[in-house]
Amino acid sequence: MAASKTILDIRGKQLKLETAADVTPFITGVDPTKLTAIHLGGNSIGVEAAKEFGRFLETAEVLQLADLGDIFTGRTIEEIPAAIQALLDPLSHKTSLREINLNDNAFGERVVPFLTPFLETNHSIRVLRLNNNGLGPAGGKKIAEAVCKSAPTDGSRSNLEVVICGRNRLEDPGATAWAKAFEAHKTLIEVQMPQNGIRMDGAEALGRGLVACSELQVVNFQDNAFIDVEMDDEGRKAVRAWGEAVKSSWPKLRFLDLSDCMLSNGEGEVPPLLEAFNDPNTKNLQNLQELRLQNNNLDAKSYEVLAQAVTKLTKLKRLDLQDNDDVEDNEHLDDIAEHLKAHGGKLLRTEEDEEDEEKEEDEENVEEPPEETEETEEIPAPPTTEGKSTFDMVADTLANLMSKVHVG
Repeated sequence: MAASKTILDIRGKQLKLETAADVTPFITGVDPTKLTAIHLGGNSIGVEAAKEFGRFLETAEVLQLADLGDIFTGRTIEEIPAAIQALLDPLSHKTSLREINLNDNAFGERVVPFLTPFLETNHSIRVLRLNNNGLGPAGGKKIAEAVCKSAPTDGSRSNLEVVICGRNRLEDPGATAWAKAFEAHKTLIEVQMPQNGIRMDGAEALGRGLVACSELQVVNFQDNAFIDVEMDDEGRKAVRAWGEAVKSSWPKLRFLDLSDCMLSNGEGEVPPLLEAFNDPNTKNLQNLQELRLQNNNLDAKSYEVLAQAVTKLTKLKRLDLQDNDDVEDNEHLDDIAEHLKAHGGKLLRTEEDEEDEEKEEDEENVEEPPEETEETEEIPAPPTTEGKSTFDMVADTLANLMSKVHVG
């Protein structure tokens, strides 16, 4: 393979790599000193194979992306710690590294000690993807504490910009630790933490921690609970904290997803967060383009507040209110729909609205030819006949021959 190749990509090959010899065909002829990205996802990597990849990465001095998502399917909990350590240790001091993807690996809390040294040591990471790793509250807390330790303490600017940490059952302990990490870094532009079992205390901490991130553009906290319906004023402290955050920070916010977050008790209660949208002192939502508030027990009083707010949200193009109360017959929602339509936007009230939107997008989408790339941009996986019987190989040959036969 040509030494000028810069990307090693074996994604989705469903390979089961056990030994160093299994890895050799993929790295032979590749100059790691010129490698900018490595994609290993969709394969199952054992300890010895991981060590071989690790040795290869030791001299990858310009590596920017390490895509290590979904690489332990079928592996035991005894194998994963040593394998992830072998892959991450060579990356700990790579100042060129910009993104690490560890999504869809069943780490659990037991693997966390093998992740934290990398997270504490590498201060160059801009994008951290830790989605669906089974961290749990204790594991999520330790991960967040490691990220917090990586924040600069000398007044310099942090490099961390994107954190994806959904579906990890962080709950309040993990969420509170992440809040401190976000406050320490201050540079986040995108935070996604959906489906984490976070409740009122954790949600409040996150709202207060993210206030420090004035450059925030994308926030997704779908399916976490913001209020305690059994409590009165104290049970609304998380929604108030997020309302204050909206008023005092996030002038660049473009996308906010708080669907399935129990923002209201459904008895005419207008969440303080929505009131903040309509507060005359709120000047930080001028760039908001998409607002998702599905299934939050909102009703007519909330819709009235939103109807007033949308006239100020001049860039809002999509408002999703599905699965709230009385969404199909409400004059305030009619006004919202008319206003958004006049400005090229759309209100989604029902599943049918979403289906219509998808149909419109399908009709508008015109398939564009793929961008031409130079032949040297990607290192392909070598061809393999592993697992094919003689019969299968003969059948493949006959199929190729028959495809060249033309009748008439």
